[in-house]
Amino acid sequence: MVRLRVEFTTEPFDLDEAPEHAVVAREVIQAAELDAVDVGPFGNTAEGGSDAVLTAVDALLRKSLAAGATRVSLQVNVIGEES
Repeated sequence: MVRLRVEFTTEPFDLDEAPEHAVVAREVIQAAELDAVDVGPFGNTAEGGSDAVLTAVDALLRKSLAAGATRVSLQVNVIGEES
């Protein structure tokens, strides 16, 4: 099985307060069985096995769009084989 890294942002941005869709996206990623999770105001990354990352991405898209995101940008990279 391969390891994947996902990088994502949700929009629209609000620099004064995290919008609901951003909070939901962060909660989904932090609750997933991933490692090396890094969340920030302008981008988020997480790594893990392919099944865990793809499951988290599915939930991230569904839940953040339902919470008001108008755009979700993401990139998924293969970073190696799982040990």
